[in-house]
Amino acid sequence: MDVSFSDILLALGLTLIAGLSTGIGSLMAFYSSRTNKKFLSWALGLSAGVMVYISFMELLPESMGDIQKTYSGKLGEIIVLFSFFAGVALIALIDWLIPEDENPHEVMGVESMRHDGNDRRLHRTAFMLALAIGIHNFPEGIATFIAGLEGLSMALPVVVAIAIHNIPEGIAVSVPIYHAVGDRRKALKFSLVSGLAEPVGAVFAALFILPFWSPSVNAILMSAVAGIMVYISFDELLPGSERFGHHHMAMVGVVSGMVIMAFSLLLF
Repeated sequence: MDVSFSDILLALGLTLIAGLSTGIGSLMAFYSSRTNKKFLSWALGLSAGVMVYISFMELLPESMGDIQKTYSGKLGEIIVLFSFFAGVALIALIDWLIPEDENPHEVMGVESMRHDGNDRRLHRTAFMLALAIGIHNFPEGIATFIAGLEGLSMALPVVVAIAIHNIPEGIAVSVPIYHAVGDRRKALKFSLVSGLAEPVGAVFAALFILPFWSPSVNAILMSAVAGIMVYISFDELLPGSERFGHHHMAMVGVVSGMVIMAFSLLLF
């Protein structure tokens, strides 16, 4: 399977955009007086809908098609399914290794954006949270990069979904850091650095995965990406959208994401 240099640059650029969207969350925290919880519920639901739909309706079927070029019959199907659950296991392991108190599932509202003094304990917690989100974003960067290699029709929905998913993470990092040190620039810097783990993951994929690229490798990676995205949807995005207290807005977002993906796949 041929991958051109322009394809690689496009995939790296899209991954960088997705990663830097954590900065949007920081800016929302700095310049908003209140958290728009309805919007966040809808946006996180939308991101989940996009990820789940594209995983089951595009990535897995495409993986099945690619793997049959090398491994026909049931063996190919088993490899794809094993890769899917390996992706689930990878991101679940990362979640398990990150301490619960520093897991990026809890998002402080921007109403909490005030400086309480130079709290060393809070500063450490904020640093660990940024580190945890960075570790968490690394495989997402690989996933976005792999999707980017498939072209814009595949990559853009994934990039938008990951970017939306990263906005609350930017809030989650910037709010406690501002609590600890009262420095908006430092809070924004930590937020952006945690997001830069995604392009680092993309560079890792470009250096250590692309040299072995083939239809079967593509199938294995695409199915693993599907597993990662399904896990993120059910473990983070849907619980996160419900946590903001607007169940119906979350469900509208999920359905909207699926409808958008369905029509975009039909058009492209």
